[in-house]
Amino acid sequence: MISTNIKIGDPVYFEVLEFLQKEAECLDNGDFRTWLSLLDEKIRYVMPVRTTRERIHGKGFIDNMYHFEENYASLKKRIDRLDTEFAWAEDPPSRTRRFIDNVRVEQVNEHEFNVRSYLLLTRSRGNEPGYFLVTCVRNDTLIRTEQGLKLKVREILVDQTTLGMDNLAVFL
Repeated sequence: MISTNIKIGDPVYFEVLEFLQKEAECLDNGDFRTWLSLLDEKIRYVMPVRTTRERIHGKGFIDNMYHFEENYASLKKRIDRLDTEFAWAEDPPSRTRRFIDNVRVEQVNEHEFNVRSYLLLTRSRGNEPGYFLVTCVRNDTLIRTEQGLKLKVREILVDQTTLGMDNLAVFL
């Protein structure tokens, strides 16, 4: 099968959009175990470091340096740690909202989809009156399984070169 761009209004588009919205809801509600069930056990979850450089030198990301480079085991370990008294960066937990927009879906084959979306994350901590904002493009690969869609790859291309928060202990 030749890859096909899925148009807005197509049932497959709505299936992918529903997956992304469910994922955002799980993360915003702190339901990390359900979020983990949406991930393929071979997941690759990365956020390369952005740099500011001239166009001639590439797209502005360092090829082999990441804010995080994770797999299923490391993501599960992070979630397990949240249930202990040692998750200081997220206890008390951040309050987050994820806004997903500009979703584009390409069907690679019967069971695989490349999905590009924009994410705006708002995060508040403690009693601070302001918000931290993170904006990014997410390049995902979703696969269709017997349990439904699963996230197999997520590449997060953050817009900021310098993140405006003390830590990035939330999932994007």
